[in-house]
Amino acid sequence: MSGSLPNVPASEDPDRWYCTNMVGVPVGLVGSTAFNRCLRRISIHGTRETHPGLFRLLADCDTQAAAADVFEHYMQIEFGLGQARDGAPQRRATSYLELLRGWGVDANCPKAAVLKGWVESRFGLVPIFHRQRLGRFPSPGWSAYLQDKTDSRFHTNCIYQQFDLLYEYCQWSIRHFKAPGPRFVRLWRGTNAIEEQLVEGDARQPVCTVRLNNLVSFSDSRERADEFGDWVLETEVPTVKLLFFPGLLSGHVLGYEGEYLVIGGRYKVRAHHGWF
Repeated sequence: MSGSLPNVPASEDPDRWYCTNMVGVPVGLVGSTAFNRCLRRISIHGTRETHPGLFRLLADCDTQAAAADVFEHYMQIEFGLGQARDGAPQRRATSYLELLRGWGVDANCPKAAVLKGWVESRFGLVPIFHRQRLGRFPSPGWSAYLQDKTDSRFHTNCIYQQFDLLYEYCQWSIRHFKAPGPRFVRLWRGTNAIEEQLVEGDARQPVCTVRLNNLVSFSDSRERADEFGDWVLETEVPTVKLLFFPGLLSGHVLGYEGEYLVIGGRYKVRAHHGWF
């Protein structure tokens, strides 16, 4: 699916489902290559205003490690993370960390679908892959994705609001510590499905345009990215599209070192085949 499906009603073309989002930038612009170069900051409406105490505490942090400790402690208190609910030890509050670790194990599991659903809700970008290629709606692929993203096991405890705060903390950290940016970071992604993602140009040209899933993993290592596919996509990701980067949180969170979580859409990339 390289853009809207021709001659298909909006209700059946997922790419046309959203005309608004929660970041105050048109959906078509957020997912475009033009947005990736415009250096425009965005914020999820109401998140910082609802949690001013967190950002006052963060302002006193002089290291990334100290900021991570403040953020994680705040999340534990605000959302009761790590505590049993209703006196039942088996029912623990759903945590953003649980879903991030689920993504690190399998980006097509129900926990990962909830993350993709959060991107839909906040940025208006629909996924193009979950377990299989997603195209026209309805389809078996879309039915499976919608079932996964609404899984009631992972929609307790204001899980979308938890990721709103993670995004805002990530953006605060980038601006405060000027890392890994401050504006762009060069990243790599391995793939075997380059032809399915192309929307402009040819993979053998110096630069082409691909449409990535609405949330994707990148690596800060060319060598590591090469382990995940025959093609390696190289691009400069605007830091405003980062949800997670190594060192943002304490401890080991995602599946491997150097993994970034990136809001997707269309990107201009250099595509390298095999080792380069």
